[in-house]
Amino acid sequence: MSVISSIKAIQVIDSRGTPTVSCKIVLENGICATSMVPSGASTGSREALELRDGDAAHMGKGVSKAVANIHEIIAPALIGMDVTNQQEIDEKMIVLDGTSSKSKLGANAILGVSLAVLQAGANTLEVPLYKYINQVFNDINGEKPEMQMPIPMLNIINGGEHADNNIDIQEFMIMPVGANNFSQAMQWATEIYSDLKKLLQAKCLSTSVGDEGGFAPNLQSNQEAIELIIQAIRNNNLTEGRDIGIALDCAATEFYNNGIYDLQGESTKLNSNEFTNYLAELTKKYPILSIEDGMDESDFDGWKNLTNVLGDRCQLVGDDLFATNVSELQRGIDESLANSILIKFNQIGTITETMKTVHLGNLNGFKSIISHRSGETEDSTIADLCVGLGTGQIKTGAPCRSDRVAKYNRLLWIEVEQSDLTFARNVIG
Repeated sequence: MSVISSIKAIQVIDSRGTPTVSCKIVLENGICATSMVPSGASTGSREALELRDGDAAHMGKGVSKAVANIHEIIAPALIGMDVTNQQEIDEKMIVLDGTSSKSKLGANAILGVSLAVLQAGANTLEVPLYKYINQVFNDINGEKPEMQMPIPMLNIINGGEHADNNIDIQEFMIMPVGANNFSQAMQWATEIYSDLKKLLQAKCLSTSVGDEGGFAPNLQSNQEAIELIIQAIRNNNLTEGRDIGIALDCAATEFYNNGIYDLQGESTKLNSNEFTNYLAELTKKYPILSIEDGMDESDFDGWKNLTNVLGDRCQLVGDDLFATNVSELQRGIDESLANSILIKFNQIGTITETMKTVHLGNLNGFKSIISHRSGETEDSTIADLCVGLGTGQIKTGAPCRSDRVAKYNRLLWIEVEQSDLTFARNVIG
């Protein structure tokens, strides 16, 4: 039977050396599944609460309280339930917590269980996780997405909160939109990444990497970062815009204060309209297909203006703006803020709520991009999530560091196992 017999959790370590939650579920039939929970650095104010201990150990970042909540509160309530009832289990945990931000039990505790339940359900039915996710999404939302292999968004130059350098924009990404399949996309990406390293070395610039595996040199401007990437693209006989698109994650909340966007790396201070014009000029000059968090999470007028100016020619992605939350996304839909949403399941805390947010986006023409966090583990669930939900885009860092490449390697296996899946070449535009 697929009945939960035990739920255990421990504290493990993420890619920044910070504690996080790992959860193991065992069923009465002996089937088991384990999860690990990611953690962000540039976190939005609307995210569900990541419960930390706040004591001397691990500089206050331990998760023993979250682990104890799994053992003492969540497990007793879920043992005996059918693991394939994902929505029922998630909703029971939400009720157990009883807060809008999951501050009682901790979103990291709840998500650890929710993820383990998802994997255990797939193991019980003996189907690949991505196929099980596709069915669970249909069970919850009455919509069965067409599965496809995603375009990867690879963060190959890190700045902002992800690196110890002077670049204000947090992520400079490449998108192999002209590739014929996911394998070719990854080949191109790794070749560009290797060539970029050589370009940086030739300029005597640092080739150390940031949290997400991208290089983290000190540069004169954001434009210099883009120019270096374009040179690496051309050095591999590829064409920017046709073969490889550029994507940015501004993480603008991190450099916004009192109505001003302070680009310290360029010694420039801009108001919302001026920063919109700054981004518009970049998209005119370079083949930028996607801009994430181009405005502060609460600069709604700025978001409206940015969407009005760029929304018909660029993917404008809300991350901190929406925090994978149905209510926040509905506001964005109603007020014409952005046209796409970043999906991070630890922002909201359960698989069910994550799927409901994607569904709302689908109903309203919003693209969804499945995303990692800067603090990651070897858990590769988001690779299956992206395929199972058919979102067509995944953002999970550079082709560097095992916490990042675990997701890409999982997708390479899925492509082989499910050879009839199309590659989402035309998801942009």
